[in-house]
Amino acid sequence: MDVRRAEERYRGGDPAAGISSLHAFSFGPHYDPDNLRFGSVIACNEERLAPGAGFDEHPHSHTEIVTWVVEGELTHRDSTGHESVIRPGDVQRLSSADGVRHVERNDGPAPLVFVQMWLAPLSPGGDPAYEIVHGIADSTPYAVPEAGAMLHVRRLTSGERTAIPDAPFVYAHVVRGEVRLDGEELAAGDAARITDAKDLEAVAGAPAELLLWEMAAS
Repeated sequence: MDVRRAEERYRGGDPAAGISSLHAFSFGPHYDPDNLRFGSVIACNEERLAPGAGFDEHPHSHTEIVTWVVEGELTHRDSTGHESVIRPGDVQRLSSADGVRHVERNDGPAPLVFVQMWLAPLSPGGDPAYEIVHGIADSTPYAVPEAGAMLHVRRLTSGERTAIPDAPFVYAHVVRGEVRLDGEELAAGDAARITDAKDLEAVAGAPAELLLWEMAAS
């Protein structure tokens, strides 16, 4: 298990424009050849947008983009005609396939915080696709078959335990709270990259929200 702390992430964004970013993997100008991906995950970005701030229209291709809102509301518009508002508890996925353009903004009155995870598809190409699940229930798995991955969302009360999926690759990201995982204390923003996970569990030291990616291959 490889633990990566929140303070070790690359800082990015544009603070003058109200955008603050923390990158868990090599990203943009922060190139790190030893930190390109884990399993299918190639990016895990924590984005903070002030009211009125956002990312203007930009392209993506050959990437499965999954977004989890922590606080506030995220407005999404893309070139395939989808427009939606994503709130805490919603899972949004944009399959960029051969190419798509989109806009992400904070059109609400409060600060916006979201975690966006990019996964490499098993096969490139295809047609772009969009999906949103509103208010996903705790412990309900969300499959991204295009990347051979499954997302598990866990909201834990203090002292509650949850099993870590037995899988060749598991990426665990603590959204909020505190959890103990295989003897390591993880706080908000911390992540663990687990290879060949078996019979592991996480225990919440305080009310916590945990995102677990279960992946079959790298």
